Amino acid sequence: MRYTVALHRSDEGVSVCVPALPGCWSEGATEEEALENIRDAIREYLAALDDRLQGAEVRELEV
Repeated sequence: MRYTVALHRSDEGVSVCVPALPGCWSEGATEEEALENIRDAIREYLAALDDRLQGAEVRELEV
């Protein structure tokens, strides 16, 4: 899957968030490190979401 990410640069490094996944943030000393870290954060976020949906009735809606 592809996700849009927003990079926030500071003197300490680069923070990255995923607007489509509330609360999904990561950071790194460089852009490359931050992007690799956000890939891991996305995987962990989605795995946690799958765990929370176990046993729930899940549907898709078109908006």
